[in-house]
Amino acid sequence: MKIPPDATDLDQQGTRRRRLGRSVFVLPGLFTVGNIFCGYYAILATMHGHYDQAAYAIGIAIILDMLDGRIARLTNSSTDFGLQLDSLADVISFGIAPSVLALVWGLSTVEQRLAWTAAFTFTICGAMRLARFNIQAGHLKHFVGLPIPAGGGAIAAIVHFFGDPVKNPVGANLMVAGVFFIAFLMISTLRYSSLKHLTLGRKSHLTILIIALLMALIIFYSRPTLLALAVVYVLSGPVLKLYTMVRRRKPGEELTLADSMQHH
Repeated sequence: MKIPPDATDLDQQGTRRRRLGRSVFVLPGLFTVGNIFCGYYAILATMHGHYDQAAYAIGIAIILDMLDGRIARLTNSSTDFGLQLDSLADVISFGIAPSVLALVWGLSTVEQRLAWTAAFTFTICGAMRLARFNIQAGHLKHFVGLPIPAGGGAIAAIVHFFGDPVKNPVGANLMVAGVFFIAFLMISTLRYSSLKHLTLGRKSHLTILIIALLMALIIFYSRPTLLALAVVYVLSGPVLKLYTMVRRRKPGEELTLADSMQHH
């Protein structure tokens, strides 16, 4: 004979469920706080000349940013407050921290006003990119413009790859051009693929193998691997746009153009 639970047991079970529910809602916020801490640490490390540590901190912030969104979706604990807090964290970790790092590490030999302009342009473009994302969140299957974590990660990957600060004018001018280029990609309308809906489908074994190989390469060859990943993703938007433009061109266009030139 099954004995029904008394009122005390039911009350205890309800209390445990409420506590678990609150813990689930708090969990994504903890990752966001970790993201903010990494951005803050990256700024401090840059100010003290520890550039590689700053780059590492930005990389860890990218991982935490991916995890907090993934966990919020899996636990159905997304809130407007969490979205706003995550955006503020991204401004610090991927807008301010990378721009300060680029300014101190790579733009010290450039004319000061140009260096400050490049660094500030990166920050303001990142903030504008986040504002646009917050408006469009949930309505798009792809990113419009380079995501700000990818932009900040590209700066961190460059610093991590080269290590020593830029001292020659040629390298500094290239860094200026790179900072402006990444900044304008963030506010562009170019499409970038989103890993938000990445799942293990029928070819899950292949996906797991690729992830394992990437992890091994990052562990043993972090400098070239992270730079290559950053460059490939940053350039994927312009390359995809060019590919789409070429593909939309009708087969008879070149012939028509050649005929018109002959008639003239």
